[in-house]
Amino acid sequence: MQEDYTVIDRETVIKVAKLSKLQLTQEEVELFSKQLSDILRFIEKLEELDTSDVVPFYELNQQPTPMREDIPQEGLSIEEVLANAPQSENGFFVVPRVVSAE
Repeated sequence: MQEDYTVIDRETVIKVAKLSKLQLTQEEVELFSKQLSDILRFIEKLEELDTSDVVPFYELNQQPTPMREDIPQEGLSIEEVLANAPQSENGFFVVPRVVSAE
């Protein structure tokens, strides 16, 4: 049985929200589950189109990106960088582990 990737269930939305450190209401979970599923279905619909004869879009009048002079400047000290960090240790940011150590 092939899994249907066009349906984003509530558990997937809750898992992604948790990984993203987002607190969602039950209404938001339902809303995002529907919206994300709709987006995936739309993408699947677009993949059905034959675009083999379509010339890729590109700008004819490409203007060069304006550049500014690269002038070296004094950076922030470690103390200044870590001043707003919720937690730091030995000059580094301390962040929660987001991947398993296994």
